[in-house]
Amino acid sequence: MSNETALRAGGPARGGPDAAAGGAAADTAGGTRAGALRPVLVDASAPALPVADRALVRPRYRAILAVDIEGSTTRTDPVKAELRRTLYRLLEEAFLRAGIEARYREEYVDRGDGALVLVHPFDEVPKTLLLHPVVPILSALLAEYNSRMAAEADRDRRIRVRVVVHAGEVHNDGRGNFGEALDVAFRLLDSPEAKSALRRAGTPLVLVVSEDIYHSIVRHGYAGIRADSYVPLVRLEVTGRSHQGWVHDATGAVAPAARRPVRARLGVRGRYGARGRARRLLPS
Repeated sequence: MSNETALRAGGPARGGPDAAAGGAAADTAGGTRAGALRPVLVDASAPALPVADRALVRPRYRAILAVDIEGSTTRTDPVKAELRRTLYRLLEEAFLRAGIEARYREEYVDRGDGALVLVHPFDEVPKTLLLHPVVPILSALLAEYNSRMAAEADRDRRIRVRVVVHAGEVHNDGRGNFGEALDVAFRLLDSPEAKSALRRAGTPLVLVVSEDIYHSIVRHGYAGIRADSYVPLVRLEVTGRSHQGWVHDATGAVAPAARRPVRARLGVRGRYGARGRARRLLPS
């Protein structure tokens, strides 16, 4: 227990010697023998152990946008430095043009060859703004920048990026951000399917959204967002849960070649071993 009743010899009371004298006189006048032991409530608990600030590990809901530059490891360090400066400048311009000012988001988190942006859940900045117009503006700015590099015959300074949009609970322990939501976002961003989609794309940007974003935002077709332009290309597992990623494919260029029909795949040697039997089992 935090407090216990103990017997303590009467000593100086609060307020100094005069108060102590007054207390002793009062005890004598009341019939209590001066100097007698009397019950006093004291705190006998052990010293409090250091406690972690729970505010630092409390989950906070954030919209998540992360960007990664394609092929950054093939560039020299001076070129990387220039690409980083350009990416941050274009990111900031895209957010400001979309009306998402700095007060609505946290400071950019550097990722070496990319950046992480966490947006606070304000009514003024719904997640729809990340899909449209932030991403289209960023894509247009990158295309403009790359056209200037092409005109200068400086292909090494062109920037092509993968972008992921997700949302969920994010933690910060004072050293950095972490949490399952970020794990999902970065796994989608770095997935082989997203990288392959960017290689096939004719645009400088490929967007992949999480399953949560697709079902809560994309499929409803908000202004500027076409659900039929997203294809489910990514499948991964995080902490025992399966997650799907949807890639924006407005031109039909990033989707992989369609698989052959089941009839053709079973035609070589049917499921049950005999070519003819497999053919007969298939519907006409």
